[in-house]
Amino acid sequence: MSLTPLAPEPITADPPSTTENPLLTQSWLDLAFLHWAADPEDVAPLLPAGTVPDTLDGVTYVGLVAFRMHRVGWFRLPGVPYLGTFPETNVRLYSVDAHGRRGVVFRSLDASRLIPVAVARTAFRLPYLWSRMTIRHNDDTITYTSTRRWPGPRGAHSRITVRIRESVQDPTDLEHFLTARWGMHNTFLGRQMYLPNTHPRWPLHRAELVECEEDLITAAGLPKPVGDPVSVLYSPGVPVRFGRPARPGGIPTP
Repeated sequence: MSLTPLAPEPITADPPSTTENPLLTQSWLDLAFLHWAADPEDVAPLLPAGTVPDTLDGVTYVGLVAFRMHRVGWFRLPGVPYLGTFPETNVRLYSVDAHGRRGVVFRSLDASRLIPVAVARTAFRLPYLWSRMTIRHNDDTITYTSTRRWPGPRGAHSRITVRIRESVQDPTDLEHFLTARWGMHNTFLGRQMYLPNTHPRWPLHRAELVECEEDLITAAGLPKPVGDPVSVLYSPGVPVRFGRPARPGGIPTP
């Protein structure tokens, strides 16, 4: 695993730039963040060319993030209420590229609307998968369920229940590392793509993991997590803007 030519950019709780002319708008609501420590050597082969695992004190992380996508919209158009609103659960890794840009890499994104899944797979080459999903609230407890339909492995599933605890007034370095992510790395038509995003600072709560039964992580090609997550967080959510993809040289497109 080679080192990146530039030092990784600082981790900031607020976005380092603005998105005046968004490519996509959406909101992420009722998020549960579960994270396990991982060996960078296990993660490196699963990342796009031109990126390496992003680490904190020599450790990288595997994230299982369940939430509700709300009103996805293109450009400055209003978000779509039905097709643009659905439960989602993703398996994500942490990456940094040769320009020092920190980001996430999605190994899988299970969602309950077939048309958005097909569009995301075709237009952005993202590993979206069509699944049967629910999100249920019961006082301070939220349960997220997912069972994969297409394209597979069919039946890959998750059931996550978290109990929301106290708000996080002063996030730890790890909590910043796992949540303050301002871009996504992917490969599009054989070329590296970096898609920046901006949103307000995360309103975070610590959370108690009541239940986690899943095989989405191993279905995404990663070793089965050992033990309990090292971090469990909840957020009521944020509105999000995605900017235009950056050119290979790191310069945003107009």
